[in-house]
Amino acid sequence: MLKTWPESIVERSRYLVGTNLRSNIVDFISQHQLPAEFHSEVLQYYLPLALWLQERHAPGKTLVVGISGGQGTGKSTLTDFIRCVLSEFGLDCCALSLDDIYLTRAERRQLAQDVHPLLQTRGVPGTHDVQMGVDTLEALCHASSQTTIALPRFDKAVDERAPHDRWPIHNGKVDIVLFEGWCLGARPMVRANYPLNLLEKTEDQAGIWRNYVNQQLKDHYQQLFDKVEVMVLLKAPDMSSILEWRKLQEQKLRERTGMGMREEELERFVQHYERVTRNILMDMPNWANCVLQLGRDHRIKKVRLRPE
Repeated sequence: MLKTWPESIVERSRYLVGTNLRSNIVDFISQHQLPAEFHSEVLQYYLPLALWLQERHAPGKTLVVGISGGQGTGKSTLTDFIRCVLSEFGLDCCALSLDDIYLTRAERRQLAQDVHPLLQTRGVPGTHDVQMGVDTLEALCHASSQTTIALPRFDKAVDERAPHDRWPIHNGKVDIVLFEGWCLGARPMVRANYPLNLLEKTEDQAGIWRNYVNQQLKDHYQQLFDKVEVMVLLKAPDMSSILEWRKLQEQKLRERTGMGMREEELERFVQHYERVTRNILMDMPNWANCVLQLGRDHRIKKVRLRPE
């Protein structure tokens, strides 16, 4: 793995921050209410990544970029930034989240009755409409100048898919699709029999739920993940960091809306995702095209690029 950006990318980044792109970056930081020190992270990692992805786009074709990372690692912020920058270069970018293709509440309720009660909770492989994701990516990749494509949306506030008339519409061709999700690109584990945490020990003693999730990764999800041509991983230091960052997200939600999970509820919630997250942290850095290593302070510390 290469441990730094190519010199051409570094030089171009330095040049661009001296142009009107600087004001766009300042506006982005302000609009997203990011700390002032985030500016240096943008210059070191976010902007070079956007330029690196631009180089991987072949004119006339659609490039599907995957952005994977555990809860709270900054996938949405990174996706928004890349869209902002690449649009300045004349590229038409479209964002799609794995979180927006969840099964409906009724579908998950039926799954919970037929397979295991834990499948009522959205998030793990097996609770997404994989075919919807495949169809949406296929449509975006084959769009023409006359095409209109409805992009799925899920309303987490009511734990239900948003009405179709509220889905945003993408018009025309697409240069780059930014497809992000916490378990995007996850591979199945060799064995999923042993319980990993309290949730699995007490609510999945027979291993039905975790083995179902693993089987979904083996069978259905790979056809969706195979659509990704370039994979970017935001790699957290460990599972405990992800829990702390998720707690911070919940705290901000309570401050903003007065709603949110209590600490014990959140710890149980995160345990739904622990097994797949740990496997991603061990496996994906070995093959992802770009790995952005996060420190415990939530800031990116280094980059590793897979040689082409």
